[in-house]
Amino acid sequence: MTPLVLGELDVDGVFLSSVLVSAVIALAISFPLRRLLAKVGAYRFVWHPALFDTALFVILWAAVVTVPSPLKF
Repeated sequence: MTPLVLGELDVDGVFLSSVLVSAVIALAISFPLRRLLAKVGAYRFVWHPALFDTALFVILWAAVVTVPSPLKF
């Protein structure tokens, strides 16, 4: 099994790591999701909101990284 090489993104001659790009996408998704969770009142059931937000970001980041990649067995 060969490792998945993520590569880089070229933006007008500036190379950006795909890790940075995926993290920014996950962060952009997490802001409206956190606002929605706060509006619904889900944070009443959370023991530590900052820890919950960090875990939510990590889960979204993992989803952004894994969803577009093809599955290899």
